Amino acid sequence: MLSRFYFLTSKKSKEDLNLIRFILKRFGYRPRKVHYFFEAVTHKSLSNNNAETSNERLEFLGDAILDAVIAEFLYARFPNEDEGYLTKIKAKLVSRKTLSIIAEEMELREVIRYQKGRSINLNTLEGNAFEAIMGAIYLDGGFEAVKSSINHHVFRKYVDLNRLLEEEIDFKSKLFIWSQKKQLKLEFEVISEENLGGTWEYLVQAKVNGASYGQGKGTSKKMAEQAASKETLELMGEI
Repeated sequence: MLSRFYFLTSKKSKEDLNLIRFILKRFGYRPRKVHYFFEAVTHKSLSNNNAETSNERLEFLGDAILDAVIAEFLYARFPNEDEGYLTKIKAKLVSRKTLSIIAEEMELREVIRYQKGRSINLNTLEGNAFEAIMGAIYLDGGFEAVKSSINHHVFRKYVDLNRLLEEEIDFKSKLFIWSQKKQLKLEFEVISEENLGGTWEYLVQAKVNGASYGQGKGTSKKMAEQAASKETLELMGEI
C-alpha cells in the first residue's frame, strides 16, 4: 500500500510523463512502475555505453506472453478449426513483419532509446520494442492487462485483422479438400475476362459436380478462383 501511495504522490520527470502518455495512448494501459517501460524502449546500443539495462530480456518475456494472448484469442475466435489452422494464423499475427508494421503505425520509434548515428534498422527496433512493452505490461499489470491491451486497443486501432486472416486462408485449397472428402468433382469456369484500361478483370464460376455455386472477381484468374471458392464455402456453410 505504501509503494502505491508513493507512486501516486511522487513527482515524475517530463520524460516519465511523456512515456506514460505514449503507452496510455498507443496501448491503452497506464504504467505504474515506469522503469519497466524505460527498459522496454531501451536498445542495447544505448545500454552498452551507459550501463543501462536493454530491452532484450523483456522482449523474450513479451514474445511468450504475446504468443499466449494470441493463442487464446484464436482458440475462442475459431472454435471449429484444427490445430494446424490456428498455428498458421498465429504465426502470421506474431510474425516479425506484422509486429514491425503495427509498431510503425504506432510510431514507436518516437520513444525508442538507442545510440543515434549508428546504422540500425529502425523497423527491427520497433518490432522488438513492441514485444518488450508487452513484457513490461505483464510485469506491471499481469496477463489480463496484456490481453486487454491487445484485444481491445492494439487490434482495434492498428490491425486490420480480417485482411490478415483472408491473406492467410487459401479458400481454393480448402474447397478442394472439402470436395475430395465428399467425392465431388470441383471445376472453375471463366465466365468473362475484360481489359479495364490495362488491368484485366476475371469473373470465375465454381462448379461442384456440374452445379454452379459461388462466383468471384479478380485481377488474375487465381484471385478470382479464390473469391469464387470463398463464396462457395459460404454457400455450403463451411465458413
